[in-house]
Amino acid sequence: MRVFQQRASVAVAALLVTAIAVGAPSASAEERIAYKSAKSGTSYYQMGVELANALKAGTDGGVILTVEESQGSVQNVMEAAARPGNYVFTAPPSLVSAAAAGKGAFEKRPNPRFADIRTLFPIPSLTMHFVMAGDGGDQSLEAMVGKTILLGKGSFGATEGEKYLGLFGLTDKVTIADAELGNAADALTNGQIDGFVTAGSFPAPNVIEASATTKIKLLTMSDAEVEKTGQTRQVIPAGSYAGVDADTVTTSLPVLAFATTEMSDDTAYLLTKTFWEAKAQLAAASPWWKAVAPELLANGAVKLHPGAARYYKEAGLPVPDGLL
Repeated sequence: MRVFQQRASVAVAALLVTAIAVGAPSASAEERIAYKSAKSGTSYYQMGVELANALKAGTDGGVILTVEESQGSVQNVMEAAARPGNYVFTAPPSLVSAAAAGKGAFEKRPNPRFADIRTLFPIPSLTMHFVMAGDGGDQSLEAMVGKTILLGKGSFGATEGEKYLGLFGLTDKVTIADAELGNAADALTNGQIDGFVTAGSFPAPNVIEASATTKIKLLTMSDAEVEKTGQTRQVIPAGSYAGVDADTVTTSLPVLAFATTEMSDDTAYLLTKTFWEAKAQLAAASPWWKAVAPELLANGAVKLHPGAARYYKEAGLPVPDGLL
């Protein structure tokens, strides 16, 4: 009888070990995440690549982020309704709230799964740059009067730039160049245009390129002008671009990283934790990450993913009540 009991105990223990092994994730398992970013060649696509490298290093290969090209934030949000599992995307929070409410670009394409989108962490904001050739002199938006300005087409910067010209009575006082924004730096250097408007994280690659080949100045806005735009006030620090030695007041559109409730709490926790722990290293390599801070969560429009919320609570980082 005793021998039988011993054999039974061994069998039960073996079953328990097997059950634990089957139920628990392997220590060497990779967590694969799709990250929908922006067009390749843009600063936001490069950010995605940098983030992927930081997450892989920060988790010893435990998290593999695959960066996917995108045609814009609307596409990113639309895919959230169809993509399963670990799907992460970037977008302005206002666009996500519009999707959940079935408004704006999503009015004719509503989907109940938009309500499942959850916030993870902020990334660098889309910052408006009004770039003019030359240095010194008038640095207000009035400096564009009588000049040829390149706005580009179809981008947030082009749309916002056109809106600002109208807001401040400049539409009929400037000539809009018919050219692609990708040629802005060359066109400015060659004197084909007097300035261009672009939106992106700072320092923006096309502004860096322009400042490397010609003298430039950034136009600055008054607080009253910023308030009139309805956007967030943003300061581009002095020294961000060659020859720009004073702070520039402008506007920005917050951008955050989102997931859906299909992502597990543990994965969202690991992703958020690793991002913030790698943030200093990211900023050391690429200055645009320096402007990212937990306070940017105040721009969020949908609740935090429970896994992300767990990290913020553990880390003691400030989180608006509306996101919990």
